[in-house]
Parts: sequence; C-alpha cells; structure tokens
Amino acid sequence: MKKVELLNLKGEKVKDINLKEEIFGITPNNAVLNDAIILSMASLRQGTHKTKNRSEVSGGGRKPWRQKGTGRARQGSIRAVQWVGGGRYGTPVPRDYSKKQNRKERQLALRTALTEKADAKELVVLENLTISAPKTKEMLKVLETLKVSDKKVLLVVKEFDENIILATRNIENLVLILADEINVLDIVGTDVMVMTEDALKYVEEVLK
Repeated sequence: MKKVELLNLKGEKVKDINLKEEIFGITPNNAVLNDAIILSMASLRQGTHKTKNRSEVSGGGRKPWRQKGTGRARQGSIRAVQWVGGGRYGTPVPRDYSKKQNRKERQLALRTALTEKADAKELVVLENLTISAPKTKEMLKVLETLKVSDKKVLLVVKEFDENIILATRNIENLVLILADEINVLDIVGTDVMVMTEDALKYVEEVLK
C-alpha cells in the first residue's frame, strides 16, 4: 500500500495516510497520457485565425491592362496573390482543433499522471489550508514552510476560500484549482502538487 505523509501548516507530520492503489498505484500508460495532453492543449486553441483569399479582397474587378501588346506579363486582377494588397494563398482558415478521447481513456490518463506524481514524491497532502488574511505573503509563508516556494506548484482544494483566492492570484508559480477541476495538463505542467486532505478524498472518490 502506497503511503504519503499528512502535514499541517507548520510542515510537521501528522500521520501517514494510505493512497488508493487503483488511482495512485497503477501501471502508467504513457501513450494514453500523451493523447490526453495533446487533447488538452488542442482544446486551448481558438482556431479563429483567418486571412483573406483572392475572392474576399475588395477591388480588382477591372483588368489592370490589356492582354497583349504592352510587353508586360498578362494580369487579370490587381488582387491576385502576386500583387501587394492582393489575396493570400494557402494561409490559415478557421478550424476546430478539438480532439476526442473516451471517458475511460481520460480517467486512465488522469490516474497515470497522479501515479507518476506520487512515485516521484511530488505529492504533498495538507491536513487543512487556512490563512488569517488575504495577503500574498501569507501564502508565500505556507509555500516556504512546505519547501516548495521555488517550484511551480499546483494547489488543489475542495472548496474555494476568498482569502486563499486573493492570496494566491499574484503568485506567478502557483496554480489554484478545485478538486473537481483536476486535469492532466496542470498535473504534468507543475513540479509539485499540493492537495488538502478533503481534496484528496474527493479525487479518490470520483476516480475509484
């Protein structure tokens, strides 16, 4: 049975807690994890890139000069692709970048990411997380106590607290999310994951 230390806000060990093997102790499937990362990154793309082609550029209705007799190359429109101010060829058009992955694969990818985090000793579980004032320095004290202030941290809580929201929003290397928003991209994109005990229980209950 895989275990992790439960810490208080002073960084002191309270007890050892068992992690569920079916979530934090599986055989990692890196192929599915990679697909989930690609899916997550693709979903962040808006796909609204667009340039005008020849038919969409205004003007150019008249032939610039006659076909023969001028000594110049034949031209049909000043909005052809070779003209300055003309349309563009082969450039981006709006598209949907989203990909699909079935529910079991998404859950397997999440379990794989969590397992690798636990195996790498990059999982920190807090007994609770409360701060006395909505100040950035209060949250920085907590990170320093946990010895993770120099790392990119994913902070997972069961419910949002206004003090925590205000205290974390100016910390560049910290990502705050709810337990029901936990995702592969945030897990693999951070150095250490700090979870409250309530958030851990929620994730284990949902993914069991």
